[in-house]
Amino acid sequence: MPSTKQKAAPAAKKSATVVKKSTPAVSKAAPAVPTTTKATHAGPGFLGSVFKQPKPADAFFHVLPLPLVGERFKASAMASAPAAILQASNLLESWDGKSIPARHGIYTHDPVDCKGGTEKALAKISAEVSKIVKMEKFPIGLGGDGIVSYAMVKGLLDAGVVNFGVIHIDAQADLRDHDNGNAWSESCVMKRIVDEDVPLFQIGVRSLSKEESEARRVYGVKFYDADFLVSRNVTKVELPGDFPENVFLCIDIDGFDPSVFPSPGAVPGGLGWVQVLTLIESIAQQVDILGFDLTEFSPLPGQPYYDHAAALLIYKIMGIVERARL
Repeated sequence: MPSTKQKAAPAAKKSATVVKKSTPAVSKAAPAVPTTTKATHAGPGFLGSVFKQPKPADAFFHVLPLPLVGERFKASAMASAPAAILQASNLLESWDGKSIPARHGIYTHDPVDCKGGTEKALAKISAEVSKIVKMEKFPIGLGGDGIVSYAMVKGLLDAGVVNFGVIHIDAQADLRDHDNGNAWSESCVMKRIVDEDVPLFQIGVRSLSKEESEARRVYGVKFYDADFLVSRNVTKVELPGDFPENVFLCIDIDGFDPSVFPSPGAVPGGLGWVQVLTLIESIAQQVDILGFDLTEFSPLPGQPYYDHAAALLIYKIMGIVERARL
């Protein structure tokens, strides 16, 4: 594990109250590979043209499409990202190079209705995530705007899983208290999360304000920023010894360098494809990942390569989780 010369923030002034309920139990038995289908058209869900959609109770991975987009990105194609990723997933190989994550079952939910305002949409998302977690399943959110990460985390809290931390991969710190008066902007999502007393660890940040730097200090946010990770090609990170053993992983597509994923919030000097996957693998060797989301991906017309890459990223992370937990 590399050591970092970055100055980590001091411990939070206010420690989170931990009221841990049981972590979702995971069967170690290897299930049979799901029945394949001969359909050549796009299926209704993730890998839907390769495997039949299982019953919710029979699937470990639960994919939740979240087409929520706030004011800042309303002119982007983020709302269409979940559908584009699901469509592209039909071109993936079920073998990810090391295993077949789909053998544990992938259930794709209907998209959450995100009409009626951001706060109402977030409440709907949280309710769906809570249901998934109470079934002892693994939630995967497909955004959509970065603010959906708050709803994913709130869903875990509402389900009674409170002894966990958040690992955030992004170009921006997203720790503003408000964005021109809007507390539910994507630039405030991590502030809303630490306000819930959830420990936060950030990876890949390369754009933050003085206010956000101070928030890191006040809330005890630890970090490996991009200038350290990229300049040294770091592929493994060591989490603090007192960080929770269970984590939710928030991946904003901006965490990648724009050469990998162009996006509306892109910032130069980001992480590479292999680097992100190996960093996540190193995290999975230290803690249990309870779920993850992918946000702020915006499909580009006539360039389906990026849709395929986003789908592949999700499936690769499923594989990392499978090999670490199942």
